[in-house]
Amino acid sequence: MTRRAIVIGAGFGGLALAIRLQSAGVATTIVEARDTPGGRAYHWRREGFTFDAGPTVITDPPCLEELWSLSGQDMAQDVDLVPVMPFYRLNWPDGTNFDYSNDEAALREEVAKLHPADVAGYDRFLEYSKGVYEEGYVKLGAVAFLDFAAMVRAAPALMKYRAWRSVYGVVSSYVKDERLRQALSFHTLLVGGNPMTTSAIYALIHTIEKEGGVWFARGGTNALVRGMVRLFERLGGVLRLGDPVARIDTAGDRATGVTTQSGWHGEADMVATNADLMHSYRDLLGGHRRGTSTAKRLARKRWSPSLFVVHFGVKGSYPDIAHHSILFGPRYKGLLDDIYGGVVPDDFSLYLHHPSITDPGMAPPGHSTFYALAPVAHLGKAQADWDGDFGQRFAAAILEEVERRVAPGLRANLVTRFHYTPADFGRDLSAHLGSAFSLEPLLRQSAYFRAHNRDDAISNLYFVGAGTHPGAGIPGVVGSAKATARLMLEDI
Repeated sequence: MTRRAIVIGAGFGGLALAIRLQSAGVATTIVEARDTPGGRAYHWRREGFTFDAGPTVITDPPCLEELWSLSGQDMAQDVDLVPVMPFYRLNWPDGTNFDYSNDEAALREEVAKLHPADVAGYDRFLEYSKGVYEEGYVKLGAVAFLDFAAMVRAAPALMKYRAWRSVYGVVSSYVKDERLRQALSFHTLLVGGNPMTTSAIYALIHTIEKEGGVWFARGGTNALVRGMVRLFERLGGVLRLGDPVARIDTAGDRATGVTTQSGWHGEADMVATNADLMHSYRDLLGGHRRGTSTAKRLARKRWSPSLFVVHFGVKGSYPDIAHHSILFGPRYKGLLDDIYGGVVPDDFSLYLHHPSITDPGMAPPGHSTFYALAPVAHLGKAQADWDGDFGQRFAAAILEEVERRVAPGLRANLVTRFHYTPADFGRDLSAHLGSAFSLEPLLRQSAYFRAHNRDDAISNLYFVGAGTHPGAGIPGVVGSAKATARLMLEDI
């Protein structure tokens, strides 16, 4: 008999899991609440501009290519990946720029310009990053931590690489220039982690980028999503859009399927959820004792911050603005303390995305597409009128900062603009507290201490995505799909 699976949510994790299951002969249906697949990788088309919601930094292409190779196909038939160089242009308020890439000679020159004595320290940091990459990503990135024994087995490597220290702390032990410390530690913010508290294991991101590069899907991240959907449907998978799941149906301690808000009911031998972790337990499993008890425990966890994103299309081209820019603010630690402590400050650091510099098709001829992203506290820590005047003022301040720092005359050239807030994350994605990255990636909330890829009580209920091991980011959620698929196929 053909086994049937239902995957809740068509984010990157859900799509990657569904492709793996369908490739293995499991008849799989994805049920997605929104009108378009992608989850956090949603997109909008307005006045000829294409705006990706994110994520927009694509790393480790082999983890994606493997999804096609499972059925003997080639990713290139569905997705055109384009290398991005430099990976990021970092900019500080004093006007200093730093081009971050995997061109080692050029990168050492950039390091030397900041602080010549730090070149040797950077080399030592690179060796450290390679080590944690091998131990934390290659060996453990797609392995499910279902029991504490698995954590014990990983402990020697964690001890060897001082996992109890923060990324910023370890970086600071190798380099002395404060700007370089920021340059080598900011990456954790891209997966919801505070560089001052996130485990040093996350220094592996430097090697992921160095080894595999940073890429852009021509047409935007939404084009990568569409390519994954085409692959899934070619394999015979079914995608059901615009029908939110109302509950996960159970009989005793077995999941039997799902029921949607429209009244549609799907039966399955296995159910996996790529939906928000709290939403899955508290709401979709609200009628089962497992749901209510787990939701109470999750409420005591630390959740990652949210994001405030301003999307804007402008007249003209901006050849001096890189595809990815990081505009550091006047404070680093102090700003992070505010974001993770629940203060909405007057200053900010920004990630500026400029996809039309790589793919002019993202904007009408003679125009440019951008978004500017500021990490902000989640809704449980900071109450702000994101939907009202405060949100409008915050967006205006961000545009003013971008104009002042890197794009003179920007606001006079605006064609269209809109913003996306923590409240939108909560409404559109059922994200607990409007969190953009699920659980904060602390050591005590990682691996075994993160949500398990298979529920401990409902034995045929599985989890995939940012809330499970190994965490947020495209490589993370695609790795979680590999771990979860292995469990599901072993359980057949």
